[in-house]
Amino acid sequence: MKIAIGSDHAGFSLKETLKAYLNNKGFNVKDFGAYSEERADYPDFAHPVASAVEHKEVDRGVLICGSGNGVNMTANRHHGVRSALCWNAEIAKLARQHNDANVMALPARFIDEHEAEKCIDAFFSTEFEGGRHTDRVKKIEA
Repeated sequence: MKIAIGSDHAGFSLKETLKAYLNNKGFNVKDFGAYSEERADYPDFAHPVASAVEHKEVDRGVLICGSGNGVNMTANRHHGVRSALCWNAEIAKLARQHNDANVMALPARFIDEHEAEKCIDAFFSTEFEGGRHTDRVKKIEA
């Protein structure tokens, strides 16, 4: 599975940890930055990740900023992208099962590495349930 990952400066350290975690699990990870903890604007990284998901260059995306909100809002501006703000494994699992989320946004200032790894595991091991959720997901697009 091909994964796009990106963060701003606040999410840089967690991004680096999760990038290594995903690589060790055998995922093909494309890093869209940031590449340091120097101040950076989250849309500069969220748009390229979301665009890669939108254009099916990757299977899913992971975005990280301080609160997770900025990257989440930015990603959801892209057609066909369903980004979910995840702060624990149960939310990540439900985002996949019920919403067919294809991007996960993580709040670096409110989640530790261990919980973020549990979110990654849940998000990438859970399939969309379909069924009654399919019609709901179809109604998301404006």
